[in-house]
Amino acid sequence: MALNNIKPPSTADLAAMWQASGLKDKIIFTLLMVVAFRFGAQVPIYGINNAVFQNIAAGNNIIGFLDLFSGGALGKVSMFALGIGPYITAQIIIQLLAVVIPSLEKLQKEEGEAGRRKLAQYTRIFTVVLAAFQSVIFMIFMSHLPAAIIPGVSHSMFFISSVTALTAGSVLVMWISELITEHGIGNGGSLIIFVGIISGIPLYSQRTSELVTQDPSLQFGLFALLAIFFATMVLIVIMQEAMRKVIIVNPKRQVGNKVYGGVNTYIPFKLNPGGVMPIIFAIAILLFPSTILSVLGQAPLHNATLSTIVLTLNKIFSPSGAWYYIIYFTMIVLLTFFYASIMPNMQPKEIATNLKKYGSSIPGIKPGKPTADALDKILSRVTFIGAFALGIIALVPSFTSYITKITTVQGIGATSLIIMVGVALDLINQVRTHLLAKNYESFLKDK
Repeated sequence: MALNNIKPPSTADLAAMWQASGLKDKIIFTLLMVVAFRFGAQVPIYGINNAVFQNIAAGNNIIGFLDLFSGGALGKVSMFALGIGPYITAQIIIQLLAVVIPSLEKLQKEEGEAGRRKLAQYTRIFTVVLAAFQSVIFMIFMSHLPAAIIPGVSHSMFFISSVTALTAGSVLVMWISELITEHGIGNGGSLIIFVGIISGIPLYSQRTSELVTQDPSLQFGLFALLAIFFATMVLIVIMQEAMRKVIIVNPKRQVGNKVYGGVNTYIPFKLNPGGVMPIIFAIAILLFPSTILSVLGQAPLHNATLSTIVLTLNKIFSPSGAWYYIIYFTMIVLLTFFYASIMPNMQPKEIATNLKKYGSSIPGIKPGKPTADALDKILSRVTFIGAFALGIIALVPSFTSYITKITTVQGIGATSLIIMVGVALDLINQVRTHLLAKNYESFLKDK
């Protein structure tokens, strides 16, 4: 395995960032979109007494976890209460369907940009469907809460207007994330989740401070927890940047009196090819049934058998239960393999075909099928190590929080740390890539 050198952006980098043509506009646009998202997260829907739901969110692990990823919008029952969740879930489902449905697979792999646009349109449509479904479930739950609706407000009008507002809010969050991806910096969906997590840190810090103040014996546990969180961030950086380099021998070509090529290069296979996406996908898949079960668990169910089933499933999918972490770990491993399998630069057969086409080869391995088999073996091993390492990193701080009895930071945990560090590294890499591109363009103009 090899590691890239990780250096924080220097003063010169920051100065060049603002001088580079186009980058300053991308940064300003991204900041404006983040402000718009944070503003929408503070706007409550009409007719709701959000204090009632905030009390429930504070004592419910699943709702509190969802509230963290929505940047507090769910607790406030704002128009952005559903957050980026429906869009992320729709992306996952469309990507999974593209593997099993030939027509969608053809759009993804063979029809280029036009095919990707069609898939993006299908994702948007499915986002609206999921957002409407989640809005209806959420509003049914809110309608059964005592004093949740402000007196004098029509229940039917409240239901219709709220479902419409929540669905429109989710679509607006999707639009903001796509604008950030297209005109700003970085992956818009990941960045919105990143902003939501960052905005929740002060609240979690305050709760932890109050807990330790009330029980001074937890001070050592807090120190141990923070040390493990710091170690986790270091491991996350290593995971994000570690790669397996496969040496490639390129043929020499003689043109006139000059000889070209013959320089050995390498193919980099990242230890964690999916970055933060397997984590985000695992959370989205787990939280979809968890949300519905949590809502049903709070609602009055008159059927005893149904109530028992909901309660049992609720315990299984609760972030504080052992089964949740087992399922979560399994999902991270499977999704890491899935994400590696759909990435264009991690297809052994295509890589082997291209190497054979240009006369390049891996030392000691014949071109063609033997090369594809060797690359497939390397990729399987690298992905296996990366998937299990990512799953373990995601679980260790959560278990430490449970052992130290400092449960006020369970909402942040390793999951949020991985997302925050991963998105931050991705942003830094994209800024540097943009700077290198601009420097290269300037070099060509000077020539």
